[in-house]
Order: sequence, then structure tokens, then C-alpha cells
Amino acid sequence: MGDRLDLLVIGGGPGGYVAAIRAAQLGMRAACVDKESTLGGTCLNVGCIPSKALLDSSELYRQVTRGTAAHGIKTTPVGLDLAAMMARKDKVVRAGTQGIATLFKRNKIEWVRGKARFVSADEVVATGAEGERVLTASRVLIATGSEPTPLAGVPFDGERVISSTEALALRRVPERMLVIGAGAVGLELGSVWSRLGSQVTVVEFLDRIVPTMDREMGVQLQRALTKQGLTFRLETAATAVTPSEDGGARVTLISNGVPSEDTADLVLVAIGRRPYTEGLGAREIGVTFDNRGRIVVNEHYETSVAGVFAIGDVIEGPMLAHKAEDEGIAAVERMAGIPGHVNYEAIPNVVYTWPELASVGYSEQDAVAAGHEVRTGSFPFIANARARCMNETEGGVRIVADARTDRVLGVHVLGPHASEVIAEAVLAIEFGASAEDIARSSHAHPTLAEAMKEAALAVAGRAINV
Repeated sequence: MGDRLDLLVIGGGPGGYVAAIRAAQLGMRAACVDKESTLGGTCLNVGCIPSKALLDSSELYRQVTRGTAAHGIKTTPVGLDLAAMMARKDKVVRAGTQGIATLFKRNKIEWVRGKARFVSADEVVATGAEGERVLTASRVLIATGSEPTPLAGVPFDGERVISSTEALALRRVPERMLVIGAGAVGLELGSVWSRLGSQVTVVEFLDRIVPTMDREMGVQLQRALTKQGLTFRLETAATAVTPSEDGGARVTLISNGVPSEDTADLVLVAIGRRPYTEGLGAREIGVTFDNRGRIVVNEHYETSVAGVFAIGDVIEGPMLAHKAEDEGIAAVERMAGIPGHVNYEAIPNVVYTWPELASVGYSEQDAVAAGHEVRTGSFPFIANARARCMNETEGGVRIVADARTDRVLGVHVLGPHASEVIAEAVLAIEFGASAEDIARSSHAHPTLAEAMKEAALAVAGRAINV
């Protein structure tokens, strides 16, 4: 491609590929450089999508083996075909990656396979199997995403000490798995392998699981996961992992200053992710980074170097695929003179365990810390007719509202399909709705969403069905 591009996107993940498509829609000549053999980034290839495929398959397996009796369904001994489950997961991923490639062709976006490195603000070298290629563009958008953070002093080896990438492609169910980190990734992948037969222990340095979520909901989720067979060791640090005699791993733990040991076939380190900018050359051209390795951008997502932009996991904010997508669209629209916008108060966060945990906006504690006087309303799924029909009655909905204006500040959902139920709350916060607005909106009966209406009624002390 000898001609100058209007936009060159580095990274074909959720933020990058969406930004490239939006640029093409706006008449820009766009190309995308990605070093992997398929588009979609971590999310589609080794993250969100394969993990959800395995979560759905493993939950179905758990239901068949343990949960159908309550529905009057008797099952003969059920077997696990792990290879077939993994093949289905790969098929789901392949459909997604091929879909993005088709979208690129349809929108006339060139996909350049290679690893990108800045030469200057408007010149990038892509190095791939076919050698080096120089690309020039009026604007360059960095969307290189993130990578798993290793535990200090315990590097990933892909065998005993694994990241989420390897945990999505195991060829056998480990007898024992130790998960370090009780955030979304650790709990989701721990749930997958626990359902399939592994003894899973989750080690967390803090005093609670999912520490960024509502504390009360987190306690309820831990209780539910414990009933499913997971073991939790909170306020415990993992300091070393060494090979054990049986080919597994010996883990050194410290809790309240007291050292101990545990053993496992595999140790999954899921303590978080860090921005991926290795070999990009962004620092060399003058791009400013903060002390956490994130690229600093202004309100237009432009870096300290004119014409170079950044979005997604490499900048400040939650490392979520949908956040990167929204930023990619907003950044490109602002390049085109359109007032692109991301409401960071209305970005949902979901833990795809079962029950699922979803939230948007403030927790009660954070709302108070931000200076709000609050009122809350809660409604349990055990009092929801659809949840009872499903035999899925754990959890409930909790709404945090401003006591003076009744505006919804935050919503937290623990229960079946919470990832879907939360969408109504996201829309409510986006439009500045009050709890009364939700309470006065008609909700189909029977549905899980009725719990949202009842929680909104509860804010004013007038819930009907509890």
C-alpha cells in the first residue's frame, strides 16, 4: 500500500477492529496491523469468547450431572468428552475471527499481518512472515490490548504455572488446580474446571473475592461457589511455586504472617492484566506513559504525540472489551469531527460464573464516598416467579439511588443471566433515570427483569412481592 492512509490501527482486537470499521464507514482509508494469524485479539481468540463457550458447556454439564433432578428429569451416567468440548469452543472462536475478516473485506479495510513498530508519528513498520512493510498514515491508533500479569518471582512456564491462555486449552481435567486471584478471570476459569471435576482452590491476597464489585454481592457469590465445590483461602499470598515430586507444583503461601504449603497439578495465575506495548516503539517517538505502564491520552484519545491515539486496555480504565469498543468508535468519530462520547459511569462489569454477577455505576460505599446521600432497594430472586420456575433463586438485584434526586447511581445483580438483566440498568444510568422511572416501567411477567422493577420499588419502600 503505497498511498498514505487516513488511519492505521495497530491491533485487531475489539477496540481496534471496531475502530477500523467505523473509520471506513466515515469514508476514511483505513488499515489494521495485527501480529496474530487471526483477528479479534485476546478477547475473541484466548479471552472473552472461548471462556464463555467453556463456561456455557461446563455449566450445561453440571446441570445434566447435578441439576436436572429438581426438574423431574432422570439421567443415566453422563460422560465428559473434553476433546469435543474444546472443539466446540474452537468452532465458536473460528466463526468469530472469520466474521471479522469478512467485515474487513466488506468495508475495504486492509489487514496487514505483522508486528508493528513506530518509526515516527506517521510511519509504522509491520514485520511479518513476508518481511517488513512500511505504512504511512495521517493518524495512528494504538489498540494493542493487554497481557496476563505474572506473579512476582513466578514466571509462566505453560506447564505447571499457566495463564488464562493455557487454561482455555487443557487436554485433560486436572485433579487439583490452584487459582491465584479471585477476580473475574480466576473465578470463571476456576468454575469451568471445578464443574468438570477438578478440585479447585482459589487464593486471594485481599479479604474478599471480586474486590471491585459490591461487597455484599461478593459474599453471596462466594457462598454460592463454595456450595459448588470451590475452596477459598482469603487474605493469603502466594510467594513461590516449585516442582513437586509427582510432576505437579508446590505452592508456598503466607496467611497472617504464617507460611504454609499447598500442592496442585496446575497453578493458574490470574492476578490481572497489564498493557501490552512491547516492541511498539511508542516511547521512542515521545508517547507519554504513566507509572502503571498505561499510555496517557487527552479527551480526544490523542497521546502526547500529535496524530497518535490510543484506546482500550493500554489506557486508563477497566480492561473490558466493550469499553475498548466504545472508545474506538468515539476516538474515530472525534477524528472525523463528530462528537463521539463514552459515558464511563455507564460501563457494565460482569463475572460470568453461575450465578453471574453484574454491576454498573457506584456501589453504595463508593456513592457515599463520592458525597452522595443514598437510598437503596433490594429484591431477592427467590421471590421472583421466573427464577423459581428455573430453580435458580440465588442472589438478587440491588439499586443504589441518590436520596435527594432519586437518580440511579448504581445497580448490582447476582443471579441467573445477570449479564443480560444489567442492560436495563446501563440504559437507566445512561439516560439519567430515577428509580421511580424503572419502577413505573412495565416489565413482562414472568421475567427475571421484574426483579429490577421490584428493587426500584424497594428504593421507595414499596416493593410488592417481598
